[in-house]
Amino acid sequence: MTMRQLLLLPVLLCLHLSAWAHKASDSYLVVNAQGAAVTAQWDIAVRDIDFALGLDSDGNGEITWGELRTRQADIAAWALSRLEIKRGGLCPLQLAELQVDEHTDGAYAVLKLNGACPDKTGPLGLRYRLLFDLDSLHRGLLRASVDGTLHTTVLSPTSGEMQFGSESVSRLQQFKQYLVEGIWHIWIGFDHILFLLSLLLPAVLVLHGKTWRGAERFGQAWKEVLWVVTSFTAAHSITLSLAALGLVSLPSRLVESAIALSVVLAAANNVWPVVAHKRWVVAFCFGLIHGFGFASVLAELGLPADALALSLLGFNLGVEVGQMAIVAGFLPVAFALRHTVFYRKGVFVWGSLLTMLVAALWLTERVFDIKLITGVQF
Repeated sequence: MTMRQLLLLPVLLCLHLSAWAHKASDSYLVVNAQGAAVTAQWDIAVRDIDFALGLDSDGNGEITWGELRTRQADIAAWALSRLEIKRGGLCPLQLAELQVDEHTDGAYAVLKLNGACPDKTGPLGLRYRLLFDLDSLHRGLLRASVDGTLHTTVLSPTSGEMQFGSESVSRLQQFKQYLVEGIWHIWIGFDHILFLLSLLLPAVLVLHGKTWRGAERFGQAWKEVLWVVTSFTAAHSITLSLAALGLVSLPSRLVESAIALSVVLAAANNVWPVVAHKRWVVAFCFGLIHGFGFASVLAELGLPADALALSLLGFNLGVEVGQMAIVAGFLPVAFALRHTVFYRKGVFVWGSLLTMLVAALWLTERVFDIKLITGVQF
């Protein structure tokens, strides 16, 4: 690899991460089955439809309502070919209306669907495979009501086929469901991960004067990490619970901008240390903001009223498990490399600077509501 290519690597990585500035690809499907009648609302990101079908007819990088409406038949055919609902046989669905709505990560096409099933009773089967052939990270967030009984779940390439009865879901099943969703959400929350890594990078180092040196004992680094992760979890659990219960509500744009700012400041603190010790305080303060970000996915899934506390506990525990998995992979490697120039300069300093740059791009996009790479406009 040439020197020129080496110098271009950080730039290319930065552009790649900028494209992931918002949360990973999701769609939101709400299904209501009452007897033989089925109605549904399916929110699909316009950028995902454009990725699959190509909506930008004039090639100006912006997708308008006119371009979306012109392709209504194609969009409906594409989406409905990737969704099957059965009750005593296939329930043919048709598009009743196409609308547009804004989510925290941009414009979504809203497909209003209706249909009729062969039977009025029995379990409701669902097969979902939207975008799985193009993006294995895509997830469908499903809320299904079957004769008045609510079911919520996350649909993935390995769990795209589900069956729901009219009987209530057990408390243990609800707990497991939200536990898995918490783990998944932290793993695809790239801004949350970068914030956490920014706090973990100095955990294997000790500041002497103005110089960072490798920590002498693994226990010393582990103790620092434990404080950071626990503080972050405690903080986001507080605000996540308040937001999920509807006691506190903040504008999503403000929350997402504040999360990006927290990443900038956490990374900057590594290069120009203001808080060199007790980084758990930083983790706690900014964790309060991140909790509102976690709450957005629960708002889309919907929380079961009969097991609210258990579902919140499962989701929070899932986030903690996801974080500890990241720590388990990062900390031993970082500790082994702590005395090397590669870690102290390459990973710690340059990694922090690159994180600052990426987060600054996110912050610019979120504060000014612009897309630095592509655009969707309505």
